[in-house]
Amino acid sequence: MTSKEQEPGDRFKAVWIIFLMLGLGTLLPWNFFLTAIGYFKFKLRDVDVDIDSLHANGTYGLNGTLVPQENYLQEKLGNVMTLCAMLPMLIFSCLNSILLERIPQVVRISGCLGAIFVLFLLTSILVKVSMEPTIFFTITMLTIILINSFGAMLQGSIFGLAGLLPAAYTTPIMSGQGMAGTFAALAMICAIASGSEQTESAFGYFNTACVVTLFAILLYLALPYLEFSRYHFNKKKDEWKKEEQEEEKFCKVDLNKQDQSNAVGRRTSTHLMENSSTETNRCSSIFAILRKIWPMALMVCLVFSITIGVYPAVTVDAKSTISADGMWGMYFIPICCFLFFNTFDWLGRSLTAVCMWPRKGSKLLPALVITRIIFIPLFMLCNVHPRQLPVVFAHDAWFIVFMMVFAFSNGYLASLCMCYGPMNVIAKEAETAGAIMSFFLSLGLAFGACLSFLVRGLV
Repeated sequence: MTSKEQEPGDRFKAVWIIFLMLGLGTLLPWNFFLTAIGYFKFKLRDVDVDIDSLHANGTYGLNGTLVPQENYLQEKLGNVMTLCAMLPMLIFSCLNSILLERIPQVVRISGCLGAIFVLFLLTSILVKVSMEPTIFFTITMLTIILINSFGAMLQGSIFGLAGLLPAAYTTPIMSGQGMAGTFAALAMICAIASGSEQTESAFGYFNTACVVTLFAILLYLALPYLEFSRYHFNKKKDEWKKEEQEEEKFCKVDLNKQDQSNAVGRRTSTHLMENSSTETNRCSSIFAILRKIWPMALMVCLVFSITIGVYPAVTVDAKSTISADGMWGMYFIPICCFLFFNTFDWLGRSLTAVCMWPRKGSKLLPALVITRIIFIPLFMLCNVHPRQLPVVFAHDAWFIVFMMVFAFSNGYLASLCMCYGPMNVIAKEAETAGAIMSFFLSLGLAFGACLSFLVRGLV
């Protein structure tokens, strides 16, 4: 590649669209399982409970409608699902820095997508299989652990791959992740609106996930054949080689000076070369890169800790005070919790493509991130059942407004941090910086999952 070679354009935004779909693929598994929480509770129900027992053990909402008493597995489902999803994401995000160098990129990405496809297929098959609730609960949690482990490896690899392209190509990944939740929520709403039985709706729902995952695999395999992506991948390799040649040249000049002034000669040169090599490795190490990006890494961690602390463990148990038993009550959580969260989260992530404010280094950015802590008590005081605290924000409108602002701030601030992080390092370190940011994102998710047990217990 010559320096005079003109940079090709991203024709039809093909590369941008591929990264959008790959971003969708990273969070599609979690969102499809999360949005289907109603189906999982249906499978875990006590089938021998009669209507008299329901009236005896149920609780009543603010509008006098019956809120059924859930069994132990149903009650703990949201918290355990979140924990089983987020801890594997943290562990495998940590391992990404090792896997990055040991496993080829094409194997990591296509292999993870293939495994996710198989797990979705298995989940779809289990819809048609009747089994004891405890066994179903165990299989579901194991599936969530596996599917999110592969999702974490996929996420780190995708962000690392985006580090080889211009900085703007981190945005479609973040936007695609937001779109994953919106897509899952819409798919669930369509399944409910179809009027089919619970199992039939869930079967079509999980088959939809299989089709989308397969499509993402095909798009990734097409990426190396596109001129724009091929140009930038080769360009980064040339930059790395140039940087390595400059480092070697610097070492040789330094060693030559030492040879001229030192009679010991060869032994001194060898010693200096070893020290120089050690220093070069240290400067390009993970810890050296982390020192450059740690403020952004901590902020993205805090953003997701706050979010997962209440969503979905608390928000999924909110009840409508307008029409809990009517049509609106049936769609309240799919629309007001899942669809609104994911739509406004997606809008927040996508806005960074046209506006990046506050600027990198601004004190306002960490202030905005810390301010989001207020959402934890706000959602705790909404009409969430079962509960011990008094309900302060009873009307559905309060919950909807809180959800919109909560989701938008999550998407926008997280996307800003993920974009700013790799900007603080040189080209050679961009891929590793992306993987580190992805690790801290997963760390925030894991902290939030642990926090959700405390928050839900206090409600």
